Amino acid sequence: MPLPKIEEVRKLNDQELADEILAAKRELFELRLQQATRRLEKPHQFKHLRHRIAQMLTVERERQLAVVQSPIDTPTTNETNETQPTNENQQEQE
Repeated sequence: MPLPKIEEVRKLNDQELADEILAAKRELFELRLQQATRRLEKPHQFKHLRHRIAQMLTVERERQLAVVQSPIDTPTTNETNETQPTNENQQEQE
């Protein structure tokens, strides 16, 4: 069975992605439980599932960074001057 492709994960919307991450983590827990009780028949599933979770978390983080890096309203020069203390204000504070 080949490893999952990241293109499949990129097609999911944010809510589906969060649901898939949660489901995969639960499945990983079930695999660990099966391993502890010696009922695990396919140990390669650990590798595939961890790989899938890593892909989903990577896509989620990429989307978070894309939101942060999107252009935000930049302050105009008037706003910048108002927020910076002037020499008079600095002398008063000292």
